[in-house]
Amino acid sequence: MAFIITEECINCGACEPECPNQAISAGEERYIIAPDKCTECVGHFDTQQCASVCPVDACVKDPDRKETQEELKAKYHKLGGK
Repeated sequence: MAFIITEECINCGACEPECPNQAISAGEERYIIAPDKCTECVGHFDTQQCASVCPVDACVKDPDRKETQEELKAKYHKLGGK
């Protein structure tokens, strides 16, 4: 399940440099997460880095993109993870 950034985002930018997959970028209204690059930090960290630094808890799991741990690991490897 990829993460999304909700409307609560205050555009502080704290999340963008924390993403190990460079999945976060500035959008028109708020920061956005590219679902094809989001692995929920699987392969990098035990917790989601964007969610851990967000001051307003705007980084949450996308209920429309359910992925298993195996699928997230496969995405991590596809993105170049070892």
